Amino acid sequence: MNEGHSNKLSESVELKDQNTKKQPEQVTEGGWFPYPPSRPARLIPPIALAYIGDAVYEVAVRQYLLSKANMRPNHLHRSATGLVSAKAQSRILTSIEAELTEEEWDIVRQGRNAKSGSIPKNADVLEYRHATALECLIGYLYSSGRHDRMIELIGLGIEYAEQQSPSPTKK
Repeated sequence: MNEGHSNKLSESVELKDQNTKKQPEQVTEGGWFPYPPSRPARLIPPIALAYIGDAVYEVAVRQYLLSKANMRPNHLHRSATGLVSAKAQSRILTSIEAELTEEEWDIVRQGRNAKSGSIPKNADVLEYRHATALECLIGYLYSSGRHDRMIELIGLGIEYAEQQSPSPTKK
């Protein structure tokens, strides 16, 4: 009986030790890496927010695609292109508009009106501006540490885009 009690006590101590171990701490409030923005996200120029938003969105899309069964490089590339093109991002922004808060709408407007100086050859001006607006919003949410909201909106957008795209088996 004493030995059984001793085993339960040691198991209890081990569990307590496991539960009190220090959890991994957040790297920074504004991002995933130890390089916080030089100023609050609200004060970062829309083009700079779009710059980081583009990269974060690309990582989200790639991670999403890796969660799928078909991981052949050619398929991954074609699928990614279908989600990150200016046309796709413009459609995604339109699909999530109803979900945006007033603050998020303000960021979208700023991103849409930002002058980037160039337009890609495969997009018209309006699509490109909407794509920049989506990237700006993602960059804003990322830089302000609102990662849950960012993930929620990206998820809604990807879900919409996947519903709209033809199945790979239907060619």
